[in-house]
Amino acid sequence: MDQSMMIEKVKERLPENRYNHVRGVVETAVALAEKFNVPAEKARIAAILHDVAKFSDREWMKSIIISENMDPLLLEYHAELWHAPVGAYVARTEFGVEDEDVLNAVKYHTTGRAGMSDLEKIIYIADLVEPNRKFTGVEELRQLQDQGLDVMMEASIKHTIEFLVSKNQPVYPDSLKCHQYFVQQKGKVKE
Repeated sequence: MDQSMMIEKVKERLPENRYNHVRGVVETAVALAEKFNVPAEKARIAAILHDVAKFSDREWMKSIIISENMDPLLLEYHAELWHAPVGAYVARTEFGVEDEDVLNAVKYHTTGRAGMSDLEKIIYIADLVEPNRKFTGVEELRQLQDQGLDVMMEASIKHTIEFLVSKNQPVYPDSLKCHQYFVQQKGKVKE
C-alpha cells in the first residue's frame, strides 16, 4: 500500500487531534532517521502506523491479544498499552507491512524493550517528543539528540517510568528491562 493511501486510512480511524499527533511523529521520526542514518522510509511507515489501533474497541483488541498469542501479561495492565502490539497486527494484516523492524517499532512504541533497534528507538522517541507534545521536560528531551540516539532513548524511557510512578501506575516489565538495558550499556557503547 502506498503511503498516501496509508495515511488516509489512518486518518479515518483517528480524531483530528490524534491525527495531528501522528503527523508530528512522522515529521520527527523522519528527521531523527536522517540524523541517525536509519532508512527514512521505514521511519515514515512506522510513524504513520504507530497509533493505527489507538481508538480501536477494547474488547476487539483483547480478542486479538488472545487469538494472536500475544503476551498475556498485557491484559493485566492498562488497556492504553494494547494499541501498540495490536497496531503491529493491524499494520501486518490490513496494511501489508512485512518488515519486522517496522512492525517491532509499532509494537514497542509505548513500552520500549531491551535491545531495541535504532528504528524502534526513533519511533519511541518521536512519539514522546513530537512538536505537539507539551509536558514538563519535553524540551530537555528534544535537546538530547546531539548526544546520540541511545542517550535520547535512555532519558525518554526514564521519563516515562518516572511519570508512571508519579501517577502510582504500574510499569510494564518491558519498560523496566529497557531502562535497565541502557543503564547497563553505559561505558560499553560509544555514542
